[in-house]
Amino acid sequence: MAATGLLALRTLPGPSWVRGSGPSVLSRLRDAAVVRPGFLSTAEEETLNRELEPELRRRRYEYDHWDAAIHGFRETEKSRWSEASRAILQRVQAAAFGPGQTLLSSVHVLDLEARGYIKPHVDSIKFCGATIAGLSLLSPSVMRLVHTQHPGEWLELLLEPGSLYILRGSARYDFSHEILRDEESFFGERRIPRGRRISVICRSLPEGMGPGESGQPPPAC
Repeated sequence: MAATGLLALRTLPGPSWVRGSGPSVLSRLRDAAVVRPGFLSTAEEETLNRELEPELRRRRYEYDHWDAAIHGFRETEKSRWSEASRAILQRVQAAAFGPGQTLLSSVHVLDLEARGYIKPHVDSIKFCGATIAGLSLLSPSVMRLVHTQHPGEWLELLLEPGSLYILRGSARYDFSHEILRDEESFFGERRIPRGRRISVICRSLPEGMGPGESGQPPPAC
């Protein structure tokens, strides 16, 4: 899938950030797997990086995750933000979540080292609800989604620094997702060199969980 360039179908005019196995899957997931490039300004990226770096620097990269989904990572759950960062997260909420959706109070921050990657997995419905939205910082990467029952159906999302990705509905429940390791990081025939990547992930509340409940393991996204 990654290097052949077969069926690299555009869903946006001009440069494309989503490609897939065929028109059917692209049409079905048009609103379920979304990339918004340039969502953050350069100043907003720097605001988030400045706030996150001191906290992340205190943690070591790990190579074993509780569900074996991530390699070469460090992570944290963050609920206190500066006023400038809160304004950014409010824009994410407005862009990605419906008016009836409640968000988990903590935001998941995942730091992948340059050699780190996320293996194919489907996030448990116990840990987050129907919508996940993530900001990508520092390095471009490729997210691949593959249907769990029909592996010939797939999407790839190009996540550039400053972009926002949104997974909801079928893209959440029927497709695994992964972040490709550096040696596999292609978008069609285009090489996407991987460096260190930080993602800032907002999640809707799992069904049946109260807004104040916490303590669930975070997803890998």
